[in-house]
Amino acid sequence: MIKLTNLNRVFRTQDVETTALNDINLTVEQGEFVAIMGPSGCGKSTLLSILGMLDSPSSGNFDFDGTDIAGYSEKQLSQLRKASIGFVFQSFNLIDELTVFENVELPLQYQNISKSERKQRVEAILKRVSIDHRADHLPQQLSGGQQQRVAVARALVINPKLVLADEPTGNLDSKNGEEVMAMLRELNREGTTVIMVTHSEKEGAYADRLVRLLDGQIMLDKANSVSQGLESEVA
Repeated sequence: MIKLTNLNRVFRTQDVETTALNDINLTVEQGEFVAIMGPSGCGKSTLLSILGMLDSPSSGNFDFDGTDIAGYSEKQLSQLRKASIGFVFQSFNLIDELTVFENVELPLQYQNISKSERKQRVEAILKRVSIDHRADHLPQQLSGGQQQRVAVARALVINPKLVLADEPTGNLDSKNGEEVMAMLRELNREGTTVIMVTHSEKEGAYADRLVRLLDGQIMLDKANSVSQGLESEVA
């Protein structure tokens, strides 16, 4: 689904050149749950921005669903991003003036989807993440965990091929954080590909695979034995 080959990202100013990503080679298959981990400044956010088509590499190849998109224009990237990728942010990024239903419906309004189908899809996804009883509420009337459920619903309503989660429990207490992680894990079991950036070893344990970055390079890429152990216990 995703293949990065010899990918680099260099930020340049008049006086300084900073290498954020250095010769990244990474493949993510459909249906995987991958946690990208590492200390602050290691390149995690830059890598997630490139995977989310919000930034472009300085060099190297980025194959998405079998197509090299490294040379795509911003318009092409925007169209592909809107159709294929759902984002879950640490800060929720909900619009205060819109209800839960309207926040989740918003991505569909950028696509050629009828009002009746939008209604059907929003109602179905709100039920899927167990927040349908709050459809008419505003974000400020919800707890942090409920707001993050709305954010997950908004990410999923377009039926994305990929969900990118950036520190998805960073603003939540431990109980709500565990609920959100369990929800992402369940969505992954149902077939959604998830790539998550996190500082938390506890969150990382939910993933099938750990990719650890340091100074813009991949230092470790391996199956997550902790997650596999949890799966076998559940089974």
